[in-house]
Formats: sequence, C-alpha cells, structure tokens
Amino acid sequence: MAALIPPNPATPYATFAAEGGRLSALPESELIGAYKRFGAILLRGFDVDLDRFRDLTKRLCTSSVFNESPGREVLDPEQNIQTVNLGDQAFPLHPELSREPWKPDICFFWCMQAPTNGGQTTVCDGVEIVRQLPASVKDALAGRQLRYRQMATPAECLFWLGAAEPDDAALANPPAPCPYSFERANGKIHRFFVMPALHKPMFSDELAFGNFLFFARYFNRLRIFPTFENGDLVPDDLLDQIKAVADRLETPVPWRSGDVVILDNTRFMHGRRPITDISERRIATFFGYVRFAEIATREKQFPWRSASFKPPVLA
Repeated sequence: MAALIPPNPATPYATFAAEGGRLSALPESELIGAYKRFGAILLRGFDVDLDRFRDLTKRLCTSSVFNESPGREVLDPEQNIQTVNLGDQAFPLHPELSREPWKPDICFFWCMQAPTNGGQTTVCDGVEIVRQLPASVKDALAGRQLRYRQMATPAECLFWLGAAEPDDAALANPPAPCPYSFERANGKIHRFFVMPALHKPMFSDELAFGNFLFFARYFNRLRIFPTFENGDLVPDDLLDQIKAVADRLETPVPWRSGDVVILDNTRFMHGRRPITDISERRIATFFGYVRFAEIATREKQFPWRSASFKPPVLA
C-alpha cells in the first residue's frame, strides 16, 4: 500500500511512496483524486519498467501526442513514449507543447537512470504564480490573449485544409477539426491560434500562468512568438516580473531511478537544471489527454483527443 504525502510549502507536489510495489496496485481513484487536487505527483519506490510505464499512461489517458522537437529518442512509437531532450542545457519553465494548440492535458516523466549531479527536473504551480503576482501585473494580463502565429508549410496546409496551396476561400473556412485560423500576408500563408494570457486549469477554478513565453523569450530569444492578440509584444519588464515570481516558486525534483512524475500540464510548468553528465541521465516521457478530461464540445472534435497524434511535418 502506498502512502500519500501531501504537498508542503517547500515541495509543491504530492508523493505516493511505496517499497517495491506495482504501479498497477495503486488504486486509480486515489491517483486521479490526488492529480485533480494537487496537479503534481511523484511516484517513488515502485517497480517500473517500460511495460509498466506504458500501462500507467494507458490507465489514465485516451490518446497521446508525438513531440516533434529535436534531440529525443523514440522508445515506443505506437504509444509516443520518447526520451526527454538528450542535451545538457538548462530549460526555462514551460507547459509541454504550449506553442501548439494540442498542448497535452498531462505529462509523465519516468526516471530510468538518475544523474549523480545536476539535471533535476523543476516544477512550478501556475496557480501559485498568479496568486503571488503584483496587482499591476494581473491587471496588465486580465482579459488578454496570446497569439501564436507562424508561417504554414505546404504539408501543414495539406494536413489541415486538404490542399498544399489552398485558395482564400479555404483559408477563411477551415474545417471544424482544424485548431488554426489562417491568413495570407505578403504572399505567404500564416497559421495562428490564441490562448488566454491567464487561464483556468482543467481542475481548478483559480487562474494560472502557463504558456510558451518564458521558453521563447529566455531560451529561444524570440520576442514575437507569442505576442498579445493584437500583435503587440509582451513587454520585457512585465515578463521579468512574472519570471521573478516563478523563480521563487520553481522547485527541483531530486531524481531517483524508478521515480515517475505526473503533472497537470494545464496547471504546472516544468523545466530543468543544467546536466553535468548526459550519459548518466535517462528519462522517458509521455504526453497525453486524460480519460477524465473536462473539455468543451468543440475540443472533442480535435484529432489528438481520439487517437495517438503525430503532427504534420513542418518542412
């Protein structure tokens, strides 16, 4: 029987601690209840291998998404189980795949081999960020949307609109399962979608901060993706104030081999500390869509909610 240790001010995730128990023996109702309540869970001391990790993801999810970002190894192509990025860089806080409309509901991380030093995955509660934001920052974000706008490749147009070179009528009327809006500018086709700057997570009535801004601004050095809904840049000083709060709240997970971390990707962000020796650190991931999701009717039409999803190639 696994003991549940609730979060505390120094540890924002709940922990199910076991001594060699099977993941399948952890009652699903307890796991889902803790997930909905706390948003972040560490499973420690369980006997985990690839099959058991796969089974855990299938217990909780209807489908998965392939992460096409570079530097990952595919461990199970059918279930979209991959490693994390195999480099040694630190990554700023972000919800997984928040740069695309198919941002997963849930993230699983399984520590196959723990590093001796460094390489901790970090977590941060987006609800707690908003609680601690200065009132002036909350006011500046209230009611605002973030726009994610990029050029659309012919492959993407073919995938979503049925034509590699769609006409203006097709751009103006994408089919219901398509998550993008389209526009033609300077002879190029652009795709975009918008999300609230502050949003309500799937299982909380409080607002949260969780988007691609930190990763874009502080890692990719991009200021134009995302922007506010009207195309205005998110001011540096505004984002710096949000990051200062997140930096105080960001908490490392001290990895042990066999650990599994589960995050509500609609509430928690994650990052990582620099990796000292990449040969020591091996972590598997799964990103998916929960069986117990509370979603709008239109979202049910999106292809990633009914079957494992691999986005169209970008080139």
